Amino acid sequence: MNLRASVDASLYRDLHVMVNGMPGPMATAAAQACLRKGLSLAPVGLTGPDVEACTIEVKDEDTGRSASVRLISSVDMDEAGASLLGLRAGAGEENVVAIDYTHPLAVNGNARWYVEQRLPFVMGTTGGDREELGRDVGEGNFAVIAPNMGKQIVAMQAALEDLANKFPSAFDGYKLDVTESHQKTKADTSGTARAVIGSLSALSAVPFDVDSETKMLRDDASSLDFGVSKDALNGHAFHTYQLTSPDGSVRFELQHNVEGRRVYAEGTADAVKFLYKKIKEGKAGKVYSMINVLEEGAQDDNNHVSGQKLETWERKVSMLGVIF
Repeated sequence: MNLRASVDASLYRDLHVMVNGMPGPMATAAAQACLRKGLSLAPVGLTGPDVEACTIEVKDEDTGRSASVRLISSVDMDEAGASLLGLRAGAGEENVVAIDYTHPLAVNGNARWYVEQRLPFVMGTTGGDREELGRDVGEGNFAVIAPNMGKQIVAMQAALEDLANKFPSAFDGYKLDVTESHQKTKADTSGTARAVIGSLSALSAVPFDVDSETKMLRDDASSLDFGVSKDALNGHAFHTYQLTSPDGSVRFELQHNVEGRRVYAEGTADAVKFLYKKIKEGKAGKVYSMINVLEEGAQDDNNHVSGQKLETWERKVSMLGVIF
């Protein structure tokens, strides 16, 4: 174990991560990423109202680490509160951080519960009423809330936002077209698409209604035609944004394609570590974004993979530049 890994192990030794939304694939991937980064999972987690209470085994195939987690239905919040109280009694009041990958309809209710319980959380679930979410969490509460947890994609979003701020209307009059493909189970428009569209709309100075004008692909045939691999149909995020000049003679295209969930899961685990570090530093409660996580450099050596795994990883995340 190198010095940095040793310091990390010491800093996060007492942390217990409560992952809510399992056995859903994104929540499970986030739990596996936590194990991969040496974090301990809380023995309890919330699940959806249509899932029976049960105990599942979460295993990270890379490291072989595993943990048993008892899932509590969200219809039984009294039991959830009692379980959290018992967990804190053993782990310490400040040593529990939650991850939320549940459902857009649960976002606001879950956030209010976290605030009531004074439970720091990382909100990876998109959708819900985001303005209400901001009001409910407010100041004095620890949270990381972001429409996308993939660090590389967040960096791209930040660059576009900076571009829009520095050069507003640089693409004045250009028409924006957006197509995004996700697995059939994703109920809402991509939060990433909303953020990127906001920046591109500022550059073009042409109004764009995200809900009515974004072309959402949610069926296998359309996704395959869009370039998604067959084995990634159940977990992918392919986005293409096109800006076309008024006379059609110039076209700019931005594309970012992700197959699988690992890039988001890794970022989520890093967000947990970032938030816990702020708590242990005695900082006042605050709502952070993934930009803050990136600025802090909350990425550790566990993010690297080698050999054949690296080649596979590079194929899973691709960001293609501008086409003229």
